[in-house]
Amino acid sequence: MNAEANTNIDSFIKSGKSLIVELGCGPKKKDGRIGVDKVDLPNVDIVADLENGLPFFPDDSVDEIHCRSVFEHIENFENLLKEIVRVLKDNGKVHVSVPHFSNPYYYSDYTHRRFFGLYTFYYFVDVERQLKRKVPNFYTDVRINIISQRLVFRSPFWFSRQIKKLLGIVFNCHRSIQEFYEEHLCYIFPCYGIEIILAPDKSRCYTNLAPRKSGKT
Repeated sequence: MNAEANTNIDSFIKSGKSLIVELGCGPKKKDGRIGVDKVDLPNVDIVADLENGLPFFPDDSVDEIHCRSVFEHIENFENLLKEIVRVLKDNGKVHVSVPHFSNPYYYSDYTHRRFFGLYTFYYFVDVERQLKRKVPNFYTDVRINIISQRLVFRSPFWFSRQIKKLLGIVFNCHRSIQEFYEEHLCYIFPCYGIEIILAPDKSRCYTNLAPRKSGKT
C-alpha cells in the first residue's frame, strides 16, 4: 500500500517544530504527534504499511518515535528498525513497548508475528555495550544504543496485579537481576512485556541504505 498523507511533512519539518511520531497509533494518537497507521482511522496523519518502511520521512528528521504494541505485528522487523534509525536525528529517541515471550496472552493474538526478550534488541548493539550474556551482532549492520530496558509485570486481576507490582520492583533492581529472572524464573512468574528506550548509533550504523532527502508522499 502506498503511503497517503493527511499532513504535509515537509512543511512540518520547515516549521522548526519537534517532529514526534507515533507508529501504529490507531484512533487514540496523543496530541502533538504525527500518527502513522495501516488503517485510515480518525487522528491518523499518514496511512501506510510499516512493512514498507518510513519513506515519507527524510533522513535525520525525526526527534522522537513512540512505538507501543507494534513490533510484534511486523514481519520485516529488521528493515523497520533500520528505517527508524535512518529517520531519527542523532539525539533522537525511540520509546518501545513489546510483549515478553513468557506472556501467556501473547499467543492468543493471531496477528502477532514475533516475540521479544531481554536480548532481542542487543543483537543491534556493539558487544562492549551488551549485557553479561553476549549475543552476536554480525547478522546486521543496524546499530542502536539501549538507554533503558524495564520488565513490565501486569495483570487484569486485582490480586495478581498487587503481587506483580512487587515482582516488577524486585526484578528491575539491576540488569543482572533481569538476566537471572529471564533465565530461571520467567515461566514461574510470567512477564507481561518490556519497555525500552533506544537511540540510534549513527557512527557505527548501516552503509547500504540509500538516503532519502524528501518527505513528500
